[in-house]
Amino acid sequence: MPFTSREWRLVARPSGEPTPSDVALTTVTVPDPEAGQVVVRNDFVSVDPYMRGRMNDVPSYIPPFGLDEAMTGAAVGTVVASGAADVPVGTSVTHFLGWREYALLPAKAVRAVDTALAPAQAYLGVLGSTGLTAYAGLTEIAPVKAGDTVFVSGAAGAVGSVAGQIARRLGATRVIGSAGGPEKVRHITGTYNFDAGIDYREGNLPAQLAEAAPDGVDVYFDNVGGDHLEAAIGAMNPFGRIALCGAISAYNATDLPPAPRNLPLAIGKRLTLRGLIVSDHLKLAPEYTARAAGWLKNGSLVAEETVVDGIDNAFEAFQAMMRGANTGKMLVRLVHG
Repeated sequence: MPFTSREWRLVARPSGEPTPSDVALTTVTVPDPEAGQVVVRNDFVSVDPYMRGRMNDVPSYIPPFGLDEAMTGAAVGTVVASGAADVPVGTSVTHFLGWREYALLPAKAVRAVDTALAPAQAYLGVLGSTGLTAYAGLTEIAPVKAGDTVFVSGAAGAVGSVAGQIARRLGATRVIGSAGGPEKVRHITGTYNFDAGIDYREGNLPAQLAEAAPDGVDVYFDNVGGDHLEAAIGAMNPFGRIALCGAISAYNATDLPPAPRNLPLAIGKRLTLRGLIVSDHLKLAPEYTARAAGWLKNGSLVAEETVVDGIDNAFEAFQAMMRGANTGKMLVRLVHG
């Protein structure tokens, strides 16, 4: 029988930080699946920084959200109705119709996940695109070599926390991370085993980075952009590599920031700055999942989540994530009656 589902829709294009008036929680009916389709009860949905860009009606690597349409994103859930013999009821799957309680999808648009290897929600984080982003960035975009010093911005966040730990597994001898506030700095050094932490709220990033990396930086994994990228360029060693993964400092800005003002240094230092989109590196997924599962099992990779309960609170969770309130992956756990 059809399912009643609540879903979040974008109803206005935000200017600056998104507000509750830009979205609406709507109730819809999800029909029974036809042949080749499944209905998934979402158990966890992901909220991520890239979603802010999709709220703007501008060309990008992923289409913008449509106005008055349900927003999309990664989710993991359980098949509750199936018209596909190869995806039976009860299968745990991941897919891209998040921001809602129930989703009707072609069976070919879902991927079964192995919950014996890790909890299902891990496939939205450390074993999903979050972890794969960090791995691709440090193996293909800005490869880490044995003995490197690696700097990661946004180090307490979903991608950054994994990137710092993976850098160590790939041979880095010194790993430095930036985070907001002394508690998060203590967390990245204590829980994620970074060698040093920088509290960006204290200001003077170049001086803090010079103290943390007296011999310079070989690889920078950038989740923040702006002043962090500028500080990193100043600290980079010759032939350093920079993975440009995100620029969360600018996502809500109405005027683009002036930094990095020292970009010409990249010429003399012969730096490589390369953008990173995880969908270009999906071929790495089997290799990464196997390695990461081993790291999780032996305790050399710690994965954390910040979980908010209820579809009603999904937009607040997104806002909190954009403000840096999360440690590790921000997830919304759906509570079904």
